[in-house]
Amino acid sequence: MWCNISRIHILVACLIFLGGNAWRIRDLKMQTGLKYAQPSTLKGPTDVNAVTNWNAPLVWEGTFDPVVIDAIYKKMDPRVAVLVFAVGKYTSFLKGFLESAEKYFLIDFRVTYYIFTDNEKEVPKIKLARGRNIAVVPIPGAGVLGRMKWATITIDNQIRKETDYLYMMDIDSVFHNSRISQSTVCCSSPWLLQEHIEGRDVYKLVRYCYKQSEEDAKNKIEAIWQEESHLNKYLLYNKPTKVLSPEYLWSDYDGIPEDIQVVRISQLIYAEEMVDIDVKSLTFKE
Repeated sequence: MWCNISRIHILVACLIFLGGNAWRIRDLKMQTGLKYAQPSTLKGPTDVNAVTNWNAPLVWEGTFDPVVIDAIYKKMDPRVAVLVFAVGKYTSFLKGFLESAEKYFLIDFRVTYYIFTDNEKEVPKIKLARGRNIAVVPIPGAGVLGRMKWATITIDNQIRKETDYLYMMDIDSVFHNSRISQSTVCCSSPWLLQEHIEGRDVYKLVRYCYKQSEEDAKNKIEAIWQEESHLNKYLLYNKPTKVLSPEYLWSDYDGIPEDIQVVRISQLIYAEEMVDIDVKSLTFKE
């Protein structure tokens, strides 16, 4: 399989707040008496790449035990935040995103969906499971160039006081028939490199992309894929230690080949086509 760093979408990132500006991964402990198959380097998929060219493992269906992972994290009872941007006509994707997340995403965990939007009235009333909430974050009319800015500000002022783990996702994503277990990852477009970021680096990454976009604005230039280009640069020099397969962000444009055993998350037919919107015409209003 060919892997390429291009147009990386943030899917999953994790942080734990300790105070001040510090985050780190806390110690993870498995409960006593839990039985599981012993890991082996001799087993694994043979029809797809199992490691990157810098020897980071590629995570495919069957390469991990979700029972073990859930058992570890449920004992911690973490507070989980999901950040999504739904601006303008993109609010039309909220219902599908939220309903599918409630069905498949981190079931039985405490989750708060932080919805950044310029139209609070368009946020749908979705029945949420116990311990799960929606927090609307009002922002001015916004385009792609400001997502990292508003994420940085809101993490600083609010989210880091209210959560242990943080996920950032595209609103035109839909969860499918496989429960998403807790993990610390970042995901790209289908068939491109899926990135993993240690929790302590998440805030650093978001702030880096925001600052780089600000610097570009001062110089009156724009990266070809906006903040995603800055994200690519950050990951190029900060290699991930775990990489997700395309199972974690498939495209509804494509059929499912034999080496994809399960689609966990897919991206809808490109949003600009569905909502008839020109991304390049959007700018943030200060």
